[in-house]
Amino acid sequence: MLQLITTAVTDRGAQGIAAAVSRLVHSGELTAGARLPTVRAIARELGVSPTTVSEAWSSLTRAGLIATRGRSGTVVLGGDRLRARMRYTRMSPGMASLPTDLSTGVPDHDLLPDLTDTLRRLGTQRRLSEARLTTSYLDEPVLPGLEAHLREHWPYPVQQLTVVDGALDALDRIIRAQVRFGDRVLVENPAFPPVLDLVDAVGATAVPLALDRQGITPQALAEGLAASPVLLILQPRAHNPTGVSMTARRTAELAAVLEAHPQVVVVEDDHAADITSAPPVSLGAALPARTVRIRSFAKSLGPDLRLAAVGGPASVLAPVVDRRMLGPGWSSRLLQHILLDLLTAPSTAVLLEAARSEYARRRLALLAALAQEGAAATADDGINLWLEVADQHAAMVSLAAHGIAVAPGAPFEAAPLDRHHVRVTVGLVRDGFPELAAVLAEAARAGGATRGGRRARALPRNGR
Repeated sequence: MLQLITTAVTDRGAQGIAAAVSRLVHSGELTAGARLPTVRAIARELGVSPTTVSEAWSSLTRAGLIATRGRSGTVVLGGDRLRARMRYTRMSPGMASLPTDLSTGVPDHDLLPDLTDTLRRLGTQRRLSEARLTTSYLDEPVLPGLEAHLREHWPYPVQQLTVVDGALDALDRIIRAQVRFGDRVLVENPAFPPVLDLVDAVGATAVPLALDRQGITPQALAEGLAASPVLLILQPRAHNPTGVSMTARRTAELAAVLEAHPQVVVVEDDHAADITSAPPVSLGAALPARTVRIRSFAKSLGPDLRLAAVGGPASVLAPVVDRRMLGPGWSSRLLQHILLDLLTAPSTAVLLEAARSEYARRRLALLAALAQEGAAATADDGINLWLEVADQHAAMVSLAAHGIAVAPGAPFEAAPLDRHHVRVTVGLVRDGFPELAAVLAEAARAGGATRGGRRARALPRNGR
């Protein structure tokens, strides 16, 4: 095993050693449970100091790839153990079979467009049969008409635009192209759990940034930039899980802080773009040369379309597009035709306005009912509600007794928060708000104390 590891090392710095071991673990050459050679043995074989190898081991431990077991030495983690670390798998901890499932974070199916009308229109217009679909593997990945429409409605001019298979596909590809083992990535706290998993998957370190009711605070961003990050990932609207949306003022403040750090690429995940009540704001208006924006259509037009648009500088997107040609190549142009028809049909605009209004009604109704019950929650935009609870486990057990499943708050934490939470998909609640609020408030009180005995506090308003 010593020879296997040292042969794989091409860069003898701490980051290079960690990257080599990471590749061996993910390829299966270092199997779960395998005992690693001692730090001194590897240092001697590579001709480096033990401190260098120890730094590499610390990075691998933070990434969840290895663990120290006292006298048993350092062993490789993998398989089920690695999967158990994934936050995404902990968002629905065995309660989704309950009668009322509010854990999912998915849109209400009845507020999505019926694709029957779109398919009928395309067939009547002979649009699909006459269209020049894929004739070469080197065709442009985006339909010209769709690209023109997207550019017209993008919040800032972009050098390059492409379409991929959903927001998470976009995040995965951008992170893999931009981030190396040992790098630091700025993330919101709380954050969408798959973002944290994707950062972990490349062996990077997530640096958590505190939020208020306008998004990431300028002070938190300034402090996070001291860690020399390469990427900042944020949700400009309908933040999942809190529902917070950035204001134009906050966007300008964050752009000013970032101005002196040109190495940081900004990735905006506008995952609920067309059903949010807040207007589109973007750091790209001030920093277009290093801002990438992802616009997903899953929550507004349907998860099964599997489409998201990505726009930004060619320096970031060109490697993503080129690398994709070695895999799926492009997103189905048949689906792109459907997307273009939906985006340009007047009936879709009417439907989206109705969906926005209905989701807002549901959020406001449940928030008002919770306030009557003395429970604290945020749900400014989107389809999720972030409920403060005295104890996460006790709250979920209490709700399960009423046949209600919600998502635990812990997987959303990039770093421990001062209070416990659960996420409720309020977008799926159509009526019965007072009754649900009473049950949620009862669950919020279950357990009786916040983490570490600290008093629970809501997200501050207006940065205070």
